[in-house]
Amino acid sequence: MNDTLLGLLEGNADHAARFDDRFDDVQDAQHPEAVTVCCSDSRVLQDAIFGNDDPGHLFTCGNIGNRVVQRTDAGEVVSGDVLYPLAHTGTETAVVVGHTGCGAVTATYDELTDGLSEPPGIEHCIGLLKPHLEGGVESLPADVDREGAINRLVEYNVDRQVEFLVESDDVDDDVDVVGVVYDFQDVYGGQRGEVHVVNVGGETSVETLQAEYPDIADRVHRLWEY
Repeated sequence: MNDTLLGLLEGNADHAARFDDRFDDVQDAQHPEAVTVCCSDSRVLQDAIFGNDDPGHLFTCGNIGNRVVQRTDAGEVVSGDVLYPLAHTGTETAVVVGHTGCGAVTATYDELTDGLSEPPGIEHCIGLLKPHLEGGVESLPADVDREGAINRLVEYNVDRQVEFLVESDDVDDDVDVVGVVYDFQDVYGGQRGEVHVVNVGGETSVETLQAEYPDIADRVHRLWEY
């Protein structure tokens, strides 16, 4: 048997032993307090970054580039996996979680600047990000290095995903939409693993957000305000 799989099963056995009674209240229904849309990256532990170990608390979605956009014959719509908890489980908070050094943002940046060759499945995902990042690439400071460009585009991508949710007719106006960036690369100068708030409901001004939300003022940071 594959050693990796054996390790996973051993880990699951420990999980089952610890979590056995934590499903009592959620076996038949779920009413998560928030839906989080994270990037599919092995370094981004979706529940752990928020200290969550309670089944039913967070509805976690993951894809490369933390996208909320899905392409259909009718055009771009809010992805069904993100929309489901907002439409059917009473969830009233959506959090878009980007992260420093994002590979999907990097690939999209390379595609927009130099061209890129990837398998069709990856090309499809990059194709969903491209139209939303073009404006960010055009707005980058002329003197920014590659790493700085990528991490600024991480914020820009979070902004565009938040904007898409806020402007969608399918998302109720009462839903709070927040954009954050998870930093494990010492980009924002805080502690590794901290989440930095960059967007609340479409507002991206650090000064405005800190004034409006003084209780989290020390967690509001941005690399750029374009």
